[in-house]
Amino acid sequence: MKNKFNYSEADLATFDTIMADCGWIVYEDALDVDFVDEIANSLVNAYDERRKIQVKNGIAAVMNGTLHHLVEKDAFSLKFLDQKYCDSQIRHFLDGNYILNSLGAVINLKGDNPYVQNIHRDIRSYTGNFKLMIQMMVILDDFTLENGATHFLSGSHHSKEKPEADFFYKNSDRAIVKKGSIILFDSNLWHASGKNHTNGQRRTLTMAFTRPFFKQQLDYPRALGYTFGEGLNESLRQVLGYNARTPENLDEYYQPVEKRMYQPGQG
Repeated sequence: MKNKFNYSEADLATFDTIMADCGWIVYEDALDVDFVDEIANSLVNAYDERRKIQVKNGIAAVMNGTLHHLVEKDAFSLKFLDQKYCDSQIRHFLDGNYILNSLGAVINLKGDNPYVQNIHRDIRSYTGNFKLMIQMMVILDDFTLENGATHFLSGSHHSKEKPEADFFYKNSDRAIVKKGSIILFDSNLWHASGKNHTNGQRRTLTMAFTRPFFKQQLDYPRALGYTFGEGLNESLRQVLGYNARTPENLDEYYQPVEKRMYQPGQG
């Protein structure tokens, strides 16, 4: 694929060209195998916990194999975010500081039919040339044609209208990539998870990063706790959204600049 590169050799000029043309780019050998396995193994208990809630709330049928909001104090997420994978590309794409909008995972199994297999894009409103959100996938198992490698309709980030299914599947490219790779793609890009025809699992992390003023899917600072955030380094405070919070009362609103919930430099 013309949009596949080694992570250690990444440069912003190539990133710009590929993202403008294709709308998605692959960086191989981004994570070491041990860390990939640590993340993948942690999904077992995380899925069990979330599956119980999906079943209880009557949405199990369309949520098979999907895990949402894996940002937790004692899991892999803070370690992952602290590594700042693709930080220069994300910062460049979003023109400055950014925050995490969501961090989840997909466990693609034979016979499952979750909503991520529908043709979709990951931002509700088409934003055109204004870059508001960028997606990241972290590949936890080799992606193959047989186990459901994701379909990407290259160049479709320039189109507001959803493509017809026949056109999409005839013209889309497949993300045939190795375990430990990272895929970045424009949130306007039309894509769909493939179907797994094997007896194995095909796992990936899925996340979105946005400009800081864009509302998070889950309030990570409040979920983790404001006191917990005081012990984080500045990089994690930024990406988790601690510098872009909304005051809930007048006392939180009327504060000197250095103590404000919404800090300078957040757009």
